[in-house]
Amino acid sequence: MSDYHVPVLLEEVIAALNIKPEGVYVDCTFGGGGHSKELLKHLGDTGKLIVFDQDEDARQNLPVDQRVVFIPHNFRHLQRFLKLNKVLQVDGVMADLGVSSHQFDEAGRGFSIRFEADLDMRMDHRQSLKAYDVVTAYSEERLHKMFEKYGEVTNAKTLAKTIVEIRRSVSLKTINNFKTELSNIVKGNPNKYFAQVFQALRIEVNDELGALKEMLLQTTALLKPGGRLVIITFHSLEDRVIKNFLKKGDFEADTGNPFEQHEEKKTPFKIITKKPIIPSKEEQQLNSRSRSAKLRVAEKN
Repeated sequence: MSDYHVPVLLEEVIAALNIKPEGVYVDCTFGGGGHSKELLKHLGDTGKLIVFDQDEDARQNLPVDQRVVFIPHNFRHLQRFLKLNKVLQVDGVMADLGVSSHQFDEAGRGFSIRFEADLDMRMDHRQSLKAYDVVTAYSEERLHKMFEKYGEVTNAKTLAKTIVEIRRSVSLKTINNFKTELSNIVKGNPNKYFAQVFQALRIEVNDELGALKEMLLQTTALLKPGGRLVIITFHSLEDRVIKNFLKKGDFEADTGNPFEQHEEKKTPFKIITKKPIIPSKEEQQLNSRSRSAKLRVAEKN
């Protein structure tokens, strides 16, 4: 498991879940199984843990434990698969939204700027859309908005325009080709720049924010009163989504019209973490990938 992925904020997550020995819990992002294996130590014989992971590679980390049910699907289908397993309500839901070390380190997955591979970035190999399809088929405007919103790329407009110009005559199918052809427009540190570009592509390919919102909306019905929602984020976009959801309980947009009346909605959650919990300095030194992690916790009213 340690080679696959080091669990971030492990002690803090377990404490935040407030685990009942006989309870039913969900790990939406099983991955290397680090959080789940620790959670199981706090469950009694009658407790249950349902784990989700759309990445088939995660299956190899499953413990031999009759209390565990593995669902090989995206957590956006949370309620559907819990119902299939005759689970209607749970005592806690947790998710670690970071890409696992295993996914970054497997060159062929195309997640990392460090390796040569096809531009893929699919978490679930059953889906057809790849990063290569995005850079090949998306319009200039759509690329611009994607890089601006999901990657916060400083020259997103120039990047989109350049991609559309280059792809007419050059293949952008591989990571090296992509980086080489765009090297002239890189702003600042190339590694940081392409990390932001790749983040945007990965979020788009896997519809990460869409899936997150769908999952969060389902937790309001799934969690028992007193049940805990425990989420680790790794970038500001996700953190903002979580923060706003816990405050409002939904994602209805405010149009900004001062004459439009909005009914004040009562959130179904009591926010436990007024400010997000971040890893200790010791953890950040031991695991550099934990540095951007933020943990938010809420309890169902």
